[in-house]
Amino acid sequence: MTHARYSIPAATHRVEDEIKRSRFITTVAHAPTVESARTFIGAVSQEFTDATHNCWAYVVGPPGSTSQIGMSDDGEPHGTAGRPMLNVLLHSGVGDIAAVVTRYFGGTLLGTGGLVKAYSGGVQLALSTLPVVELVPSAELTVVVDYASITPLQRVLPEYEAKVLEQEFAVDATYRIKLPLEQVAPFSARLTELTSGQALVEVTAHD
Repeated sequence: MTHARYSIPAATHRVEDEIKRSRFITTVAHAPTVESARTFIGAVSQEFTDATHNCWAYVVGPPGSTSQIGMSDDGEPHGTAGRPMLNVLLHSGVGDIAAVVTRYFGGTLLGTGGLVKAYSGGVQLALSTLPVVELVPSAELTVVVDYASITPLQRVLPEYEAKVLEQEFAVDATYRIKLPLEQVAPFSARLTELTSGQALVEVTAHD
């Protein structure tokens, strides 16, 4: 679990390049889980079943995270495709990302160095025009306050980018609130201060 915001692919993105008559088609997509990464890789491989190679790499998690990674040379010489692709992804500043580089062999051997350059270059080319959005890990809280604390609570919500999902008024006021994960601790501390420790705050869900 990370509290930090980071960039993720906003959409599936594809670029194409030709090197010594070999076609290199790079497809990049959002991959928030290993399962989604493998599903995407399978779909691209199925789309290009007649290709010579469908090499791939993925990074699930924040940019640079190595806890959930994968790669494949798909028949290219060992270390010439998947690893170079993964290295580019790890240093891209983008998280939760998968890439497939599809190759149609053009008849000219590229050599080990040429392959590394072609596969890493394909991913770099795709990343250079990849649309991204900011992922903000969030949490849902249940907050219970007395009626005297409702106005102070509502006043500070915007300071913590908090949104009210539900509210219920009985003996006390109960709110279900969503806010960035990084704001949970400061928001809880502020609420404790505002209510002299009377507010009840419980984290009920988080990314």
